[in-house]
Amino acid sequence: MKKVFLMLAVAATILCGCNKDKDNLSDKLIGKWMQAEIDGLPALTNEKTVITFISDTKAILSASRADFTQTESKWNAYLECDVQIDGDIVTVTGQINESKSIVYKYTVNSITDNEMSCHFKVTSYTNGNAFHYPEEDVVLKRVTVDYKNDVVGIWEGRITSQEGSEFDDGELHRWEYKADGTYIYYRQTEEGQWVDDVNAFAEYFVDGNLLCTRWLNNGEGQFENREWWEIASITNGVMSWTALRNHDDGTTYTATFSMTKVN
Repeated sequence: MKKVFLMLAVAATILCGCNKDKDNLSDKLIGKWMQAEIDGLPALTNEKTVITFISDTKAILSASRADFTQTESKWNAYLECDVQIDGDIVTVTGQINESKSIVYKYTVNSITDNEMSCHFKVTSYTNGNAFHYPEEDVVLKRVTVDYKNDVVGIWEGRITSQEGSEFDDGELHRWEYKADGTYIYYRQTEEGQWVDDVNAFAEYFVDGNLLCTRWLNNGEGQFENREWWEIASITNGVMSWTALRNHDDGTTYTATFSMTKVN
């Protein structure tokens, strides 16, 4: 009988411990979060989004999905969203335009000051028609930095890893990030002069440490290009990027990039 009571006591302790970390869920949510794992694997940089819970009723969402198409851009920079918390379910709803909205549903399994484990479901609605993305088990990490203002200016740099970007040639280049969310790309001529490489458009956003860019080259038949990086640090005029990417065979590699501020 004592063993039975002991087992019940241990079980009750475990249950209390599991639920305790979700006490005051609305308070623990406040702040900026980004995916660290998806279905038990490290999240690729191209699959990451950032969500900032302002209160228990409001959030800001920044997302640039890797599976975009030319008719479905999936580019949301600082989208204002409504939040509803019901027990351990957190529903985030954003109205993208008059005909389209997005709903993120997090079923929180556990949450600490720095990490949140959830079952994650995304549904988009276009003119009332629902599209359900595959559900995922995700781990989000709290983001304690925000480089949105620090990237503004002209930066010069090149890839510093053996592998990096399908768009990079290993040469020195420049980017001028403007406060309005647009940027100018510069290339260097054989004479050493910097010239701006004009695109049909070139946009970016930084939310926390996630940098997302998209651009369209001039000319007929061009398709929109995109690239994602995580800003590892900005210190003393030096900015370092990192990104977890995958090969066609599914294996992953880490790319790095270093840039210096041009005064």
